[in-house]
Amino acid sequence: MNTNQAGSRTESGGVRIFRRMVHTFVVLGIIIGGIVLAGGSFLLLNPVFGGRASKEERAEYSRRAENYIDGRFVYPDKYIEEGLSQDVRVSKKGRKPVKDLPLATPAIPVEPEVDKLYLTWLGHSTILLQMHGLNILFDPLYSRTASPVTFAGPERYSKAPIAIEDLPNLDVILLTHDHYDHLDMKTLKQLNDKTALFVVPLGVEQHLMRWGIAKEKIRTLAWWEETDIEGLTLACTPARHYSSRMVVDGGKTLFASWVLKDEYHQVFESGDTGYGGHFKAIHEAYGDFDLVLTDCAQYNMKWHNIHMLPEEAVSACETLGTRLAVPIHWGAYSVSDHAWDDPAERFVKSAEEKELAVCTPMLGETVDIDTVFGASNYWWRECP
Repeated sequence: MNTNQAGSRTESGGVRIFRRMVHTFVVLGIIIGGIVLAGGSFLLLNPVFGGRASKEERAEYSRRAENYIDGRFVYPDKYIEEGLSQDVRVSKKGRKPVKDLPLATPAIPVEPEVDKLYLTWLGHSTILLQMHGLNILFDPLYSRTASPVTFAGPERYSKAPIAIEDLPNLDVILLTHDHYDHLDMKTLKQLNDKTALFVVPLGVEQHLMRWGIAKEKIRTLAWWEETDIEGLTLACTPARHYSSRMVVDGGKTLFASWVLKDEYHQVFESGDTGYGGHFKAIHEAYGDFDLVLTDCAQYNMKWHNIHMLPEEAVSACETLGTRLAVPIHWGAYSVSDHAWDDPAERFVKSAEEKELAVCTPMLGETVDIDTVFGASNYWWRECP
């Protein structure tokens, strides 16, 4: 065999190897491209991820909201105030209860009096508030998972204390932000026909409209804006949190707390929030409250800026000058890693030390706020 023949064979072998490598890379590229395309299509086409604002709508957000900067809603530096530096947990129970939690039978007034204030806690941040004779439902969540899919995500501990069809007709659904444990597509679609009005922070209306809720039934507010519903004032107020339905859409919608007031009562619902100077600003604007419903759970130090520790929630209640506090955002789903009853135990302990009146209703329990003084019971202590 001469030298030319050997070189030719070696070259042919190298070409074959090169072709195989190219073929492998092409196949891998097609697979990866397919995965990316499928993932992108899932995010864009699946309605659970919600809607997006147009250029004109984003310009409207910028005009109305001072905290809408470069296309995203942010928590302003002027409110940043640090809270506790350490998370000291007290409960030794698991992230989820061993058994279904006990449920009270709701005693929801059919025709609530205009001067009365009733609360029925349905778990997590889902609350039926009857105020000014109106039925107001906060952040309704009935799905098995607080997630965009049914097969993964935080699961509900036990069934809801009242079925959707047994809820009264709703004058208002009030939403705080667009995270899955507060804004649930399936639940809202089921409630649409029995709900007169949805009041939401700026941007959240895009999700609702994509889910078939009529634009005429939706009212949007920016921080410090107010609206009137049959003599009840609803005010959108700040929260130290963030928003997102997908990884790439952080800050596209507003996150908020709410003030509700009439001539008889004033109520504050914190939404999800970290500790901050916004509590002082809200108190300066509205004064003392009869009732504060406060986020006190799903915390850890990595999320400290967006979820208060229970002791910080008590401090926020003090700043707001409330007569009575109800800890929420627990009792139905575990989003963080603390024991399921740690929030309640710590909140009550801190409140007792500061002589703050607390009401801790059972799931489904209806409470007449004007007749409640101090913790109604410590029911979670009897649960494993």
